Amino acid sequence: MSIKNITRRTFTALACGVAASAAIAADPYPSRPIRIVVCTAPGGATDITTRLVAQKMSEKLGQPVIVDNRPGADTLVGILHVRDQPADGYTILAQSLNFSTLPYIKKNPGYSPADFTGVGMMSRIPFIFLVGGDEPVRSVADYVAYARKEKGKLSYGHGGVAGAPHIAGELFKRAYGLDDVLAVPYKGNGAVMPDLMAGRVSYFFDAYVSSGGHVASGKMKALAVTAPQRLPTLPNVPTFRELGVDFTYSVWLGLLAKNGTPPEVINKLSEAVRYALNSKEVGDRLRADGSDTSFMPSKEFTEYLAREYADMAKTAADLKFTKE
Repeated sequence: MSIKNITRRTFTALACGVAASAAIAADPYPSRPIRIVVCTAPGGATDITTRLVAQKMSEKLGQPVIVDNRPGADTLVGILHVRDQPADGYTILAQSLNFSTLPYIKKNPGYSPADFTGVGMMSRIPFIFLVGGDEPVRSVADYVAYARKEKGKLSYGHGGVAGAPHIAGELFKRAYGLDDVLAVPYKGNGAVMPDLMAGRVSYFFDAYVSSGGHVASGKMKALAVTAPQRLPTLPNVPTFRELGVDFTYSVWLGLLAKNGTPPEVINKLSEAVRYALNSKEVGDRLRADGSDTSFMPSKEFTEYLAREYADMAKTAADLKFTKE
């Protein structure tokens, strides 16, 4: 074969390769399934909310939106997994308060909140003060009296150090002077529930979206809510304010993408979250569970996260978080 023919064939192959690459690059986003990484085990509020939202997002985006549970290391496993993926919008992160607190409890968390861009807030949720269904206590006052009687013998569960249920649990202890109740960390809030129902931990703060079924079945008892008003789904359960303690608490659940993700991709994802929350199925379900579904788009959510991270320094100092 002559050098001329070799050159011609080589040029043709290169041209075809460039054309193919251009065609791939020109594929509109999304052209394949999207993964949302949930950093906890199945069954908790973040997991359930994300699954509800993901199903409707897929309608808007025209591609499957798959939930990928990657629990471990107080949600750090999932965060670092997304950080290590390409910034192309095909692997995004579902997170909650842990995202802002981990840098305050880890000497080397491996990420900064500034490494991510907010896609959109899915909801803000209050918590329920829960005990096992077989526990003899019927009110917060009962529990406080029981804990003081059993001083040093009780524990409570939470889904990860410095996560929202952990902070709520510690604020409850402080409000009622129960400093000797031991905090027991689990790999996600869903993992706490069997031990609460079996009486191996004495209380747990969780959202109605994930615990309401267990309350309805009698496997758990709801004694109070951290919302400013009673929840529509638990009309007989008082707020802490009604019980004379100024304790209100709620936490965000939202989606984030790795920095460098193209703005047009972020916008498409953000609009898909808006679409999901505006749908009757998702909106009605979350609101019935006491969640605030007011949509927060990318820019506003990113700014909110930056403020929360800065403000978290005081919470970390107040609750004496130590870095490991």
